[in-house]
Amino acid sequence: MFKTLIVALAGLGLSAVVSAQEVVEGQDYELLESPVETQVDDGQIEVTEVFWFGCPHCYRLQTPVNEWYETLEDDVSVVKMPATMGGDWNTHATAFYAAQSLGIEDELHADFFNAIHQEDRSLTETDDIADFFADYGVNEEEARQALTAFSVRSEVNNANSRMREMKLMGVPALVIDGRYLVTPSSAGSLDNMPQVADALVEQVRAEREE
Repeated sequence: MFKTLIVALAGLGLSAVVSAQEVVEGQDYELLESPVETQVDDGQIEVTEVFWFGCPHCYRLQTPVNEWYETLEDDVSVVKMPATMGGDWNTHATAFYAAQSLGIEDELHADFFNAIHQEDRSLTETDDIADFFADYGVNEEEARQALTAFSVRSEVNNANSRMREMKLMGVPALVIDGRYLVTPSSAGSLDNMPQVADALVEQVRAEREE
């Protein structure tokens, strides 16, 4: 079901570039049924990127979304959140938070995507993930400890709870300020997602100035 939805979300044509004045609820983005608590400092605008390392559309989104991240002002904080839908999804979420706990996630993130989608590596076994971590100066024992750590399991559980609060049914997704949901379907394409999200960041700024 989830993979079918993901394919459906991404299999869309390009739509026109949007601006802050043009984004329309129900057309370019959706309003979450209930706002979720943000995880950033007061005064910051949270952009949550929800992804699965195994999702080809999440992989394709990396170039446009990372280019957008480079343009963000200091009042915007990006939170990357791996989707947790069981099986390999949770294994990859565990790898994400384990890498984060080891201080290598920023360096590893793009390479993990590339290993799966360019090198056809599944990275769903502990041995394979520990071996992958070794390229970033982490020995096997450290990797295994991180992958089984209670704190990492807690992060995965928190991500799962947050996904349920957002009522997300597919990835990739961008959630702005814990309220506004942008998907390939709503934005019209993967490439348009950062543009819609940027317009919503501007909208949040304007709301806060009122």
